[in-house]
Amino acid sequence: MTLDTVVLDVDGTLVDSVYARTIAWKAAFREVGVEVPSHRIHRAIGMGGDRVVAHLAGDAVAQGVGDEVARRQTEYFERLLPEVSATEGAAELLSLLRERGLHVVIASSGEPHITSRLLELVDGAPGLVHRIDGGSLTARSKPSPDLLHAAVESVGGTEAIVIGDSVWDTRAAQAAGLPCLAVRTGGFDDAELMANGATAVYENPGELLKAPELWG
Repeated sequence: MTLDTVVLDVDGTLVDSVYARTIAWKAAFREVGVEVPSHRIHRAIGMGGDRVVAHLAGDAVAQGVGDEVARRQTEYFERLLPEVSATEGAAELLSLLRERGLHVVIASSGEPHITSRLLELVDGAPGLVHRIDGGSLTARSKPSPDLLHAAVESVGGTEAIVIGDSVWDTRAAQAAGLPCLAVRTGGFDDAELMANGATAVYENPGELLKAPELWG
């Protein structure tokens, strides 16, 4: 079968936002009196935002102040948006994928209005992609495969590949039965990405311009 759909992550993949997200979560936890080490927060970026608090601080904290932590994280992250930029080659990759006639779908479980603002940082992106916002679906967030299945189905895709930057992306793709090209822009090393389901690892979206998995 011929590739017809590419499903992309946003945070850390198309935009260099992982460390801003880490800072925002750190500040949000601290404001409610919960200390979580930054290195643990970093490793959770890419997981569905609805899972982060329980993953990092336990179910009791999530049930007690989870919504408040998430709200504060969003507020902090919005303040940091001026520091976020597109990853190298992101705009060129999206443009070339569309020129090839592929369905290009953004699968994000992040806040829809934040996702919109992040996509605006990638030149031409809003007009080049189809979007699936996990927050508007009953789909479970990453590392569940639900969001990826919904993304492919939304464009009637039959042969898809996923592009992401974290083990949460690679695990979701593996669970969905889809190949996943990983980029290093999320801060995970090659061995870990490959061990968690990546088909191949590239430096950044720009390097994907020569990936044989996409262009043959």
